[in-house]
Amino acid sequence: MSLAKAYAAHSTTAPLVPFTFERRAVAAGDVRIEILYSGICHSDLHQARDDWGGAKYPMVPGHEIIGKVVEVGAEVTKLKVGDFAGVGCMVDSCRHCEACNADLEQYCAEGSTFTYNGTDRHTGEPTQGGYSDHIVVEQRFVVKVSETLDLKAAAPLLCAGITTYSPLKHFKVGPGQKVGVIGLGGLGHMGVKFAKALGAHVVMITTTPEKGADATRLGADEVLVSRDPEQMKAHAGSFDFLLNTIPVGHDTNPYMGLLKRDATMCLVGVLTELDPPLTGVSVIFGRKHLTGSAIGGMAETQEMMDFCAEHGIVSDVEVINIQDVNEAWERMAKNDVRYRFVIDMASIKG
Repeated sequence: MSLAKAYAAHSTTAPLVPFTFERRAVAAGDVRIEILYSGICHSDLHQARDDWGGAKYPMVPGHEIIGKVVEVGAEVTKLKVGDFAGVGCMVDSCRHCEACNADLEQYCAEGSTFTYNGTDRHTGEPTQGGYSDHIVVEQRFVVKVSETLDLKAAAPLLCAGITTYSPLKHFKVGPGQKVGVIGLGGLGHMGVKFAKALGAHVVMITTTPEKGADATRLGADEVLVSRDPEQMKAHAGSFDFLLNTIPVGHDTNPYMGLLKRDATMCLVGVLTELDPPLTGVSVIFGRKHLTGSAIGGMAETQEMMDFCAEHGIVSDVEVINIQDVNEAWERMAKNDVRYRFVIDMASIKG
């Protein structure tokens, strides 16, 4: 076993504070990773504040992890000491159900093991995340990261990246398609980059006209202000696919009107009720589809990392020290970040 230094939440209202705990010993199929950078996801705040229920304390958040392999088990073939590696939202699954056998571990029939606020299948102890100096993970749930990528900006790829890449690939987004990305935040800015790299004509759909210039910088071909009835009317029935990254309950009905017949809108942000609810007419007339998608399996996550290395895609980030994490959480709650905070974990040694 090894002693880990971290920052943890101890209750729904407590700030993150220094914390030490023991990681499990490296087993035959495990790798131990020295964490270099840990991205901050909005779900870290939701989990720590128990907004979704089931919070376990003390809780070390973080599931956008980039680091260096410092130890490997005897049966590890995927990575070697010195490799750069990434860990995302899950660190285990049952490995034998239909979903796992199809490389869709995120849909494991028994439930995948989350990187934090989960239960370690080896020890029965709570899992603890990336706001720490190192982590031990089975090789199947680790991806290799190209040294050509900006490592600090690559960290959010392990959540924001794969969450947007997976549905774009699943629904075969590519050249000749008009694709809308709804919401320009941590997820949305990655959706724009990926859709553009896949060859689509990309429209950034936002309620905020001021975000237009940034959307264009990120690769959007057009900007559609959804609060402008004339703009919405002009784009009605013209989209092949919509990636909806809005993280809170909202009215999806106007967006359904943007889709072509038989086209799909995919939700990747909102986990709560749609408010107001989706109306039947929104899907019946046009045989339209509303669906959802959760992260991606490990094979697809590796595919995404390789795609990013090939196309030079990383997140837009603001790097902070771990000692400033509570201030970063406050700013994130106010959407005061463009577009992802990343913790330089070297600062935990200070």
